[in-house]
Amino acid sequence: MTDSNKNEGKGIAGVQSIQVKDLTRKDFEASQDVRWCPGCGDYSVLKQVQMVLPKLGIPRENFAFISGIGCSSRLPYYMETYGMHGIHGRAPAIATGLKLSRPELSVWVVTGDGDALAIGGNHFIHTMRRNVDMNIILLNNRIYGLTKGQLSPTTQLGRQTKTSPGGSIDRPVEPVALALSMGATFVARAVDIDQANLRDVLERAAAHKGTSLIEIYQNCHIFNDGTFEAVSDKKQRDDNRVMLEHGKPLVFGKNRDKGIRLNGLEPEVVSLTDGQYTEADLLVHNEKSDQTVLAYFLSRMQLPDFPVPMGVFRAVKENCYGERVRNNEATVHDKRGPGDWDELIRGADSWVVE
Repeated sequence: MTDSNKNEGKGIAGVQSIQVKDLTRKDFEASQDVRWCPGCGDYSVLKQVQMVLPKLGIPRENFAFISGIGCSSRLPYYMETYGMHGIHGRAPAIATGLKLSRPELSVWVVTGDGDALAIGGNHFIHTMRRNVDMNIILLNNRIYGLTKGQLSPTTQLGRQTKTSPGGSIDRPVEPVALALSMGATFVARAVDIDQANLRDVLERAAAHKGTSLIEIYQNCHIFNDGTFEAVSDKKQRDDNRVMLEHGKPLVFGKNRDKGIRLNGLEPEVVSLTDGQYTEADLLVHNEKSDQTVLAYFLSRMQLPDFPVPMGVFRAVKENCYGERVRNNEATVHDKRGPGDWDELIRGADSWVVE
């Protein structure tokens, strides 16, 4: 796969590697039969991932895909890369260990709303706060699909499922808001069938050094069909979503006749056609802000009161967890010299059990 006669180069993800041959989507297609339900949104996500990876300038053997449990977590089977199907909710922990031990790898986690936010909730938030250099694709279909339609952490209030026949009474988790509350350095959202935006956020996530979270609204047409129709259907999505563009005002609507402004600390929707407000009055998106406040405001906007934001919420630079670990190791090594394993295990902090 590699040409050792060429100079070393660095791929878009910041991974030092030998210059690779031209790769195509076909190079990342595994021989496994893809076994999702016909029409599942996961097919679109798989396609876009396989289209993005050849552009990154990284050898195929330097990719690793780690997953947990669920329909989404089958994706590593269908990637012609290294990968691991982990246990429920623990993919970020496995990926953290891999990235710390092999920092040259481009590490990707594929998870779902149940896998990441229920049993995996603690792993999710600690990965965000640590800023481990990995890319997390979170496929959110607001349901447990693999186990046939139970309530998930992102299921909407009032939604009837097999485990909430009277309608869900649990306030749903918003993955983007949760990530931002932990100081996540790259957070984005896309819809499975909006291929242009999905491809853009995947490419930007791969280029980011640190934890990248991409929440993907993914339709489960068997157990929760149409849950994102308002922002996926071409006939109505422009009136129900706002596309986030750094440095530009938040304008939306099929005729771009509405916008978002701040009224004190409250966002509000205003008309741009009645003469009271213009684009100059609107909130300007700043994905590079050191503060997460405005991005968090956006993350809480939901239908029917507000359009749903799509695109990149936040993209800032910050030292990665691996860099901090290695800096600590170097500091301790300089002060105390190389470690002695025998001395460690026979030191004062050990016991003999009889």
